[in-house]
Amino acid sequence: MRGVIRKLRLDHGYGFIRGQEGRDWFFHRSDVIDGIFEELAEADTVDFEEGQRGPKGPRAAAVRAVRSQSVA
Repeated sequence: MRGVIRKLRLDHGYGFIRGQEGRDWFFHRSDVIDGIFEELAEADTVDFEEGQRGPKGPRAAAVRAVRSQSVA
């Protein structure tokens, strides 16, 4: 799935992704793969998988930033 980071709490190690379907997904720093949590920013586009539903709602897993590719 693909979404955009809506809110990021670097100081607490978590954030929320707004999925393309309009639903918000919680993610923890430990859910980030192929990158570093501290390098993420609000409004970044990310790919993610559906994780285990947590007590506060849907959770994202295997979160990875979508890097733009320059065209030569």
